[in-house]
Amino acid sequence: MARRPTIKDIARQAGVSESAVSFALNDRPGVSQDTRARIRRVAEELGWQPNSAARALSGERSGAVGLVLARPAHTLGVESFFLQLVSGIQEVLSTARTALLFQVVEDIDAECAVYRRWWAERRVDGVLVVDPRTSDPRPALLEALALPAVTIGEAMSPDGAAAPAPAAAPSTALSSVRADDAGAMAQVLEHLYGLGHRRIVHVAGLPGLAHTVRRMESLRAEAGRRGLGPDQVRSVVTDYSDAEGAAATRRVLAEPDPPTALVYDNDVMAVAGSAVAAGLGIPVPGRLSIVAWDDSALCRVTHPRLTALVRDTAGFGRLAAEELLAVLAGGPPGVRISERPRLEPRESTAPPPAHT
Repeated sequence: MARRPTIKDIARQAGVSESAVSFALNDRPGVSQDTRARIRRVAEELGWQPNSAARALSGERSGAVGLVLARPAHTLGVESFFLQLVSGIQEVLSTARTALLFQVVEDIDAECAVYRRWWAERRVDGVLVVDPRTSDPRPALLEALALPAVTIGEAMSPDGAAAPAPAAAPSTALSSVRADDAGAMAQVLEHLYGLGHRRIVHVAGLPGLAHTVRRMESLRAEAGRRGLGPDQVRSVVTDYSDAEGAAATRRVLAEPDPPTALVYDNDVMAVAGSAVAAGLGIPVPGRLSIVAWDDSALCRVTHPRLTALVRDTAGFGRLAAEELLAVLAGGPPGVRISERPRLEPRESTAPPPAHT
């Protein structure tokens, strides 16, 4: 294995002292501009990079930010949302020559333990926090650690401000990127109601996530405005996996008065639900309409193609990374608003059968 170049190697090739190399590479006075330029040119030719651990111990930035996912690992492999989100994050970080340290853990307690370890080891300069909870210990912990953070997916009220936090939530000064889940759900229900659907089930994700709660609450509110009660429009929770999405679909379709429309919290569950309906001999959209929350290639290649909410998930990631870099550069905590998803009707939604 090739040996990594050192400051001593740079000094030897540039014909200067090791202290001069240190001054030049750390932007300290003590060397001329010509010498500084020569040292940096030699360092680049040798492929030298600073030792992040050493820089951290000296109080300098590590050059990395962290992202921890506390989700069941088996639900991540086929879900396109996080792949697109990370791709947008990485697009911004790579331009800034900042590394992304990524870890998957089993629960929120393990996620908090990772933050404590990263802070103690100075592994990251800041973190991107996903999946806000209804009762969330992470903001208070990150503030106590003074670890810069951006929360991805915080609630947004109709006027674009932060939605009221739960009474037990701590006061935080973290940056956030906010999404209009309530507005998106309103679009979905307006579309299905306009087609004539009056029995609708929302196959939701994990119950402890704030965006799951927001979608469920928005569904109830929009249904109530149209005179539809909980016996007609309701939500059932899952773990986002295709297996649980399929199981939930079987259960609700076996009811005495099954729904005429299903809304799934991700593309994977929607495709699984469509397959279950086909296996039961229930035509889509002849007897059952299906809507997916996040559009993807899966939604577009499934037959029939699935009506879906289209949003710029990679752009969501870019906003979060840009906000974190701005904070790390000395800016105040801020709020960024992602664009509202738009519903794209396709072949999986149609009016319900006349006899329903």
